[in-house]
This record gives sequence, C-alpha cells and structure tokens, in this order.
Amino acid sequence: MIATKESTIDIFMKMVENRNPGQAEFQQAVYEVALAVIPFMEKHPEYKKANILERMIEAERIIIFRVPWVDDQGNFRVNRGFRVQMNNAIGPYKGGLRFHPNVTLSVLKFLAFEQVYKNSLTTLPMGGGKGGSDFDPKGKSDNEVMNFCQSFMTELFRHIGKDTDIPAGDIGVGSREIGFLFGQYKRLSNEFNGVLTGKGFAYGGSLIRPEATGYGLLYFVEEMLKLKGDTIRNKKVLISGSGNVAQYAIEKTLVFGGIPITASDSNGFIYDPYGIDAEKLAYLMDLKNKKRGRISEYAEKYGCDYFEGERPWKIPADIALPCAVQNELDEDDANKLVSNGCLLVAEGANMPTTPDAITVLQKNGILYAPGKATNAGGVAVSGLEMSQNSARLYWTREEVEGKLKLIMQSIHTQCIQYGTGADGKIDYLKGANIAGFVRVADAMLAEGHV
Repeated sequence: MIATKESTIDIFMKMVENRNPGQAEFQQAVYEVALAVIPFMEKHPEYKKANILERMIEAERIIIFRVPWVDDQGNFRVNRGFRVQMNNAIGPYKGGLRFHPNVTLSVLKFLAFEQVYKNSLTTLPMGGGKGGSDFDPKGKSDNEVMNFCQSFMTELFRHIGKDTDIPAGDIGVGSREIGFLFGQYKRLSNEFNGVLTGKGFAYGGSLIRPEATGYGLLYFVEEMLKLKGDTIRNKKVLISGSGNVAQYAIEKTLVFGGIPITASDSNGFIYDPYGIDAEKLAYLMDLKNKKRGRISEYAEKYGCDYFEGERPWKIPADIALPCAVQNELDEDDANKLVSNGCLLVAEGANMPTTPDAITVLQKNGILYAPGKATNAGGVAVSGLEMSQNSARLYWTREEVEGKLKLIMQSIHTQCIQYGTGADGKIDYLKGANIAGFVRVADAMLAEGHV
C-alpha cells in the first residue's frame, strides 16, 4: 500500500518526537516545515533519496556549558549557556543569542532550525545557529550583566569565529550585552574582527541594524498588499511587543501612512484608538529602552485603555503584526481577528502563531506570512554588517536600507515562486518553507554526506 502524504508526515514526526522527547517548540517548528517540504520531496526524489530533511533537523553541533559569575553582593551564581550550530551548508553559522529565563535546548533548537531557512531566504552566504542562556538581565546592574557576559564569552569564544559562527543579539541581548561580549572576545582572541553582529556603530556595527527587523517586516507587508492592489495607508495595525522589533515596526508603519494602535509587554497591552504617533513612539522608546518601565505607564500618560494580562488580538483592525514571543497568537485569537475583518497577519517574532491559529487564518482567506520570511530583515542587515567588516568600510544609512528593501522584495518573490497554487492563490507559509529548503538542500547534495 502506498502511504499518503499525511501518513508520511505522521511517520516522520513520530521519528522526530522519539529523537527529541519533550522538545515541544522544536517539534512544532519541524512540523510546520514538514507539511510543505515532504510533499515537495515526493516530486523531487533526489532530496528524498538523500534523506535531506532528516539530516537538516539534526544539529551539526550543540555546545552546553555552565556560566559562573559573581553578583554585586559577592554571591557566586551559575547559569547554563548554549550554542546550537544547526547547519553550515551555505555559510558559517549565523544567529542570535537570547538571554531569558525561558531559554531551553528545545527553544534554541527551534530558533536555530528556523534560522537555517530564514538565512537561506536572504540569499546571503549564512548558515543557521542560535544560542543563549537562562540568565535574566532584567533587574541586574550593568556590572552584573558585564560579569555574566564576560564569563559566557570565556567559554563561547573557542567555538565561534568570523568564518565559523557569527552570533548576534536577540531577546535580552541588546547593544549593552553585545558590547560586553565583543570586548571579552577581543581580549581572549587578541583579534578585532566581525565575529559578532549588532555591534555599536563606533566599533564595527552597521547603520539601521537595530531598525532592520521592524523595517523589513513592513517592507514585506507592503509587497503583500501591493500584489492585491492595496497599501498600508490609513489601515489600523495591531502590533504586539514593545521591544526593538515592535518599536521599529511602529515607526515604519507611520512612514507608510498606517495607524499603529497597540503595543504590549509581558504584563498586558495598551490600545490607543488615535494611533501611536511619532511623539508617542518617542516616549515609548524612552520608557522601554532607557527607563525599562512597563507599558501600563504609556496608558497612564496618554489616557488610553490598558488591558492587564491580555493580548491585543481582540481589537478590530486591518493588519496584525505579532512581534513579541512564540505562540502568542492562538486559535481563539485568530477567530477574533477573522470576526473583526482583519486582512493580513505577518510575523515580526519567531513562530508567534500556533499551528491551529494558522489553519484558521488560511481557511478564512486572511493573508498570512511566517516569520522566517517576514522577520528576516534583522539577519539580512547582520549579513551586510559582516560584509562591511570584511571589507573594512561603512555604508550609509540609505545604502543599507536600500539593500534591505531589495532583500525583502526578493524574499517575497521567492515565496510567490514556490507558494502559488494552481488556483493562483499564494500560500506564503508553503512558499517560504520550500524556498528556504531548496537552497540549503542543493548545497547539501553538492557537498556530499555532510
């Protein structure tokens, strides 16, 4: 009896679950890819024969280490550090470092696996990796964060390099942490090179790197709407989060003439029906980046509604951009978006939409695009930072943003190429997964049994 596509996927996922028990986030990320890639491989037996997908889901190397450090009271503390080097078929491992209490091996394997596809879509020569620690920088002094970063890098530095593995920032790892990490790497290696991206402009960083993920997201959304003869102008936009990605997604929404009406943090969300304008955004950025305050303070200042412990997806709007954390938009949220007439959902975070929510959105005709395509702007500009470091030069803001826009347009084109069905409808999830897979798979075939 010939197995159906569904049973082939079920058999594959059973193998994944057996080999990676208890790793729900990683299993979810693999399942999302398998739904598109396994049927594609049935039509391309060269990939199936070489067991490419099974090889892709196995990390090439995982480093786990302890990170001892001393707090301001002189107490000895210890955290766990990780680096998942997933795949380097098309270039050195590339991906961020995340410092957050919920960091586990499962979370980092999911992020590293996503990074392989995301980096492939940029067409830049970058493989995929991810790392981090369960260290929480919130509430820590600058001195404590420095102590931790120096200890973390003391172990990590021997596993990375400008032609081996180039980490960047992620949740909990901003310009402060990157500076401390880079300083320690430089001290230990006795080299000044581009081994970390997201650096400060004064010591090798690229202009618009902080803005890149949020900007790239909006460039992709504009391409999605342009294909429908529409634009972002005058559309109400729901945005979750209030960190780096959300802030610059709000900024670029304003540039395109849209009306951002929400922002959130781990405690709740604000709804500003008049829109978060440039002045309000400046306050929000100061609140979050310098004062490290809570989003509720925005509501107090501007007299808008604040919803404690809730997410913004119940507010009627035209566009929804989840920019916070994984699985923040579930099936109930998706049904609310459908009921309220939402037109488009594009991910600014990594895997923020659950599988059941994706099904609801797609069944109801809402345009949906996954993070591996829509939030690739950050790593794209990290790749451009690597190029600038290698050539010992700086590009202007306009040059970098121009290249970012072209990369996001190229990713959109790849999604159309592989995601357009016989009925002419575009499945961005399918398109992104297959496009990302093909480039890496072709490289793996060419390189042999690696």
